[in-house]
Amino acid sequence: MACSLKDELLCSICLSIYQDPVSLGCEHYFCRRCITEHWVRQEAQGARDCPECRRTFAEPALAPSLKLANIVERYSAFPLDAILNARRAARPCQAHDKVKLFCLTDRALLCFFCDEPALHEQHQVTGIDDAFEELQSSTKSLRTTIGEAFERLHRLLRERQKAMLEELEADTARTLTDIEQKVQRYSQQLRKVQEGAQILQERLAETDRHTFLAGVASLSERLKGKIHETNLTYEDFPTSKYTGPLQYTIWKSLFQDIHPVPAALTLDPGTAHQRLILSDDCTIVAYGNLHPQPLQDSPKRFDVEVSVLGSEAFSSGVHYWEVVVAEKTQWVIGLAHEAASRKGSIQIQPSRGFYCIVMHDGNQYSACTEPWTRLNVRDKLDKVGVFLDYDQGLLIFYNADDMSWLYTFREKFPGKLCSYFSPGQSHANGKNVQPLRINTVRI
Repeated sequence: MACSLKDELLCSICLSIYQDPVSLGCEHYFCRRCITEHWVRQEAQGARDCPECRRTFAEPALAPSLKLANIVERYSAFPLDAILNARRAARPCQAHDKVKLFCLTDRALLCFFCDEPALHEQHQVTGIDDAFEELQSSTKSLRTTIGEAFERLHRLLRERQKAMLEELEADTARTLTDIEQKVQRYSQQLRKVQEGAQILQERLAETDRHTFLAGVASLSERLKGKIHETNLTYEDFPTSKYTGPLQYTIWKSLFQDIHPVPAALTLDPGTAHQRLILSDDCTIVAYGNLHPQPLQDSPKRFDVEVSVLGSEAFSSGVHYWEVVVAEKTQWVIGLAHEAASRKGSIQIQPSRGFYCIVMHDGNQYSACTEPWTRLNVRDKLDKVGVFLDYDQGLLIFYNADDMSWLYTFREKFPGKLCSYFSPGQSHANGKNVQPLRINTVRI
């Protein structure tokens, strides 16, 4: 299974896992660098072709394949090959053939006696058979979770469809009843008009012309009050309710049933560094270039790191929020243990109670692990999504624009957690002056 999946993710030019995969008009995929170098070698021939099907292109356009890139990213992040290879290995080392351990953090086979224990002290280590069984169990559980999530959406859509069709039937019946009533009134008026015409004909036959004309005015005045305009159209039928932006309307109605949705978090001013400026509603934080604000110091307040915590502490449940990071060149976002130190220079890492990702050096992204783990981010992030499943020990970061995965922390959280924000320092040259803003989706 692992081999067949890996074969599908190999570039046919370099025979390695795709790096920045792009597609051609013929729907074959290559690493951007590989196909570019291939075409550079062809410049003397004046033609550019696909190395697989040999179709030529006059002005080829390389379209990035985000879906394939996400698959490659998730495959690379999951230790499938390593677990399978380790399970097939008969002995971890020649001297200790009964010691079978697998480091999930390093995705490597290890021997408790031969390897230095200190290297794996903070890592997740398990037996090879246990790792393989855990993988199978995790895959089964994930399939169930995905199935349940989609079934819930399908059920909500079916319920909304049923309600909308019932509403349409009710509106149709109400409109038809109204039209029938209008037809009845019209018929009654028509009979009265016909009766009036009959009276006029009789008067005309009974009297001479002068007498008839003298009395027709009073008769017409009596008939006029009995004739009313009747509109037989269905202009009152609420057609626009069932057209317009229908998908958006349905999404709005489903939004209240979707969980979790971006939470309306607020920042805790009592934890903010003196150089940080918070908005009145405590949803925006920016670094101030002026002198530190005259704020009272306390054990809760950061005094060196330009950071601030969220007001709410999490100790259970599922939570999700989004942070707008557009136009910035530096920031740190994540979670912090409620009891983590806030004084002095702080190492932002799990062993210190911080679970974060960072943007640094203008366009680089990393997870604040020990050491840092570089993230594969193709385009500059505008919004970051943070998902916390406290009970499962999961903290997952996403690109909130397309919900592509960035990084996952798997931890046994030691107590209450607070959302953590650091906008980084602004510079005199105008860099990194934009704030961090909590993004709240309102219906």
